[in-house]
Amino acid sequence: MNINATLIGQAIWFALFIWITMKYVWPPLQKAMADRQAQIADGLAAAERGKNEQELAAKRSADALREAKGKAAELVAQAEKRAQQIVEEAKGTAKVEHDKIVTSAQAEIDQEVERARQQLRERVAELAVAGAEKILRKEINASAHADMLVALKQDL
Repeated sequence: MNINATLIGQAIWFALFIWITMKYVWPPLQKAMADRQAQIADGLAAAERGKNEQELAAKRSADALREAKGKAAELVAQAEKRAQQIVEEAKGTAKVEHDKIVTSAQAEIDQEVERARQQLRERVAELAVAGAEKILRKEINASAHADMLVALKQDL
């Protein structure tokens, strides 16, 4: 066998192999690589969009947190204000009750004073009657009667 003929045969078969590969194998490989390249590009773009959305979500959550803290502070302030109002209302109610109790106690004291005066009047009347009895039982003496009247006036 001749080496030149073998080389030419191998070159022809190699050319035929390249042509078949370029015609039937290479296009699907190129298509698969292009699809994969597009898929990778889409994945990178999606990752970039996800990163941007994550940053926006972080900003929105920070804004929402600030707003919630502001509302919470406002609610606490309103609660404190309402607590102050309740305390003031309770003080007002307590003052009204205090005034009622004091008025009631004063009325009761006035009644007791009036009862004591009435009892004192009754007792003075009893003493006057008793004194008159003593005077009438003794002999009638103007000077003795005058002394007794002065003594009675001083007792009253």
